[in-house]
Amino acid sequence: QVPLVESGGGLVQAGGSLRLSCATSRQTFSNYAMGWFRQAPGKEREFVAAISRSGGSTYYEDSVKGRFTIYRDYAKITVYLQMNSLKHEDTAVYYCAVGPDGLRYGPRNVASWGQGTQVTVSS
Repeated sequence: QVPLVESGGGLVQAGGSLRLSCATSRQTFSNYAMGWFRQAPGKEREFVAAISRSGGSTYYEDSVKGRFTIYRDYAKITVYLQMNSLKHEDTAVYYCAVGPDGLRYGPRNVASWGQGTQVTVSS
């Protein structure tokens, strides 16, 4: 089992910001692309953002482009999702994910999931 430890979720007002963290092992961090998915009540799990193994490429779902930023911290072996200008429709459980490059194509490409962290945006 790949270790993925998420943190940073919570309750925030619309327009506010949150930063999600996903800490993992150095082996996982070095060998896999990493990303974030989310699942709102009654909806399917959907892709949010991903970063390549090298960190040189990032990918975003259209609705979060310009608001969310994914990045790697090599010293802390952690991937972050900085979420700005949050909207009510961003409310969901957010899951850290690892896999080969291609996470942006959907959950079927995910090798391992984190436990999920709740993000609630009040309108």
